[in-house]
Amino acid sequence: MHRNSRIFIVGHNDSIENSLKSYFQAKGFRHAVSNTQDRINVLDQLQVEKFFKSFRPEYVFLGSVRSGGIIANQKFPAEFIYENLQAQSLVIDAARVAQAKKLLYFSSSCAYPALAKQPIRETSLLTGALESTSEAYAVAKIAGIKMCQAYRAQYGFKSVVAVPATLYGPGSDTDMESAHVLGALTAKFHKAAAEGNGEVAVWGSGRPRREFLYVDDFVSACVFLMEKYDGQEPVNIGCGHDVPIRRLAQMLKKVSGFKGKIIFDASKPDGVMRKLLDSSRLRRLGWRAKVGLEEGIEKTYRWYVKNL
Repeated sequence: MHRNSRIFIVGHNDSIENSLKSYFQAKGFRHAVSNTQDRINVLDQLQVEKFFKSFRPEYVFLGSVRSGGIIANQKFPAEFIYENLQAQSLVIDAARVAQAKKLLYFSSSCAYPALAKQPIRETSLLTGALESTSEAYAVAKIAGIKMCQAYRAQYGFKSVVAVPATLYGPGSDTDMESAHVLGALTAKFHKAAAEGNGEVAVWGSGRPRREFLYVDDFVSACVFLMEKYDGQEPVNIGCGHDVPIRRLAQMLKKVSGFKGKIIFDASKPDGVMRKLLDSSRLRRLGWRAKVGLEEGIEKTYRWYVKNL
């Protein structure tokens, strides 16, 4: 990629879309557009075909158009499966027809079996049942992986699949009804600290472990894969370590200045008990994460307070 490359980024006004676009703008790329910011409806076939015919993107970064935490997954499974299937199918096919040089598709760790051996290797895909709380979303993400591989096999289309750990950082969703756990807890602890509440309720037992990837590291990995990797097998993107939700809550309590109690509501679902990715394939290629979780949480919290 160079500064005159035509780049198309697909997301849902999330950290993936916003951070990738900000990166390319900061680097002086002249032709980087995204579906939300540039008002391209990737659920509309005619609009997608018209956009690809006129703009002719050379490099496509394809993320989800609908995602979220357990609450959102349980409330909107139909939208999660339909919108992601529709958007990724239209974009992948349009990119192939327009002869894009390369497409990088972002799957999700939800696509792996709920009881996959830890840390999860890319070869675990389709070896077991999915976690029920995110099944609709996971099925859509698996379909995207298989579509990329099918288009590579039949058409020789250069489509690469990345599987990131749970992303967080400036630009993340912090809506307590739709966000992933770290974004939701950021908002919840800030609100409790600001209002002087005596307790914060956290969904689940606090025992599940999650791996979090700071958005700047994710962007770095995306650019690295777009430029360095051309295999058909998915590539995990992770930092290499995870933390229990109980510990995550303590970290957010500290950074927010909240003085009350943390209550874990075990009547609410935990989701899968552990999701740690084996990112050794990416490390062998020469990439590693740089931002530690405490540093990343502090940066995310400062961004959240500044942008309230």
